[in-house]
Amino acid sequence: MKHPANREFYSYWDGKRSDAAAPERSDLDPEHVRHLLGDIFVLSCDPAAGYPFRVAGTRMCALLGRDLKGQSFTRLFHDGDREEIEDLLGIVAEETLPTVAGITTQAPDGTRIHLELLLLPFSARLHTPVSLTGLLAPLNPAQGLHAYDSLKDFSLTSWRHLGQEKRGPRALRKWSMIRGFTVYEGLR
Repeated sequence: MKHPANREFYSYWDGKRSDAAAPERSDLDPEHVRHLLGDIFVLSCDPAAGYPFRVAGTRMCALLGRDLKGQSFTRLFHDGDREEIEDLLGIVAEETLPTVAGITTQAPDGTRIHLELLLLPFSARLHTPVSLTGLLAPLNPAQGLHAYDSLKDFSLTSWRHLGQEKRGPRALRKWSMIRGFTVYEGLR
């Protein structure tokens, strides 16, 4: 990760999950990351609605020029990248794999803006909606991003999953059900 805020938020999230794949939403205390809250968001895991924002920090809303609550996260992305970001969000939520991504966009004055996106899953619980959290930070805050009021059409330039070394290799169980037919079931 390049941005210090993303490294700090990931470190806090990672400490809260301990040996689990992801922490529960209630395990994260906003007081401990108070100075990062302006850049943090929470998304509902509703692919049909484009993973709408449940909460978005004030700096993030200012960067995008509007209140984001209830709006589609995936609609921030260029049409050509929308399917890929939807796939990434699904992997983060369903496979509980934290992910960091590089994003670019163009400001209204033509300036190319580079951002870093951190996506972190929550542990799924019965009777609670599945959601995930993250942080969006500009890689060069000296560009005066506060002056831009409507960044959109994000392009996904890179991404990678984090912390897979903690999970270890995926174990396989082999079942022979019928002679000549073998089923391998993946386990976590």
